[in-house]
Amino acid sequence: MIQQQDSYSLAAQEDRSGPRAKLTIPAQLRASGGRAFQTVIHDLSVSGFSAAALNRMHEGQLCWLTLPGLESLQAQVVWWEKCLVGCAFSELLSPIVFDSIITRFGSDEALRSA
Repeated sequence: MIQQQDSYSLAAQEDRSGPRAKLTIPAQLRASGGRAFQTVIHDLSVSGFSAAALNRMHEGQLCWLTLPGLESLQAQVVWWEKCLVGCAFSELLSPIVFDSIITRFGSDEALRSA
């Protein structure tokens, strides 16, 4: 029996090779059951982000990212290594929201492919 993947899983796989923005955005990150802490976003795509996280975060852990001027975005930890965490958004960012963030925080060389 072939198991079907949900549309988010398929889109997230495709988007991992899509444009990612290399940025520096001050933000807040809160792990499930924890307190929010200040962080800096280093990499952003419509499907996820990487950010500074001094304390270890565990694969599969839920977290919430709050960017300046936006509501909290739910995500799930995919990896943590050397005080950096990589997370996948629970719902893909709207391309309009993504473009707005890039316009607001990006630089001329912000976009790169994965």
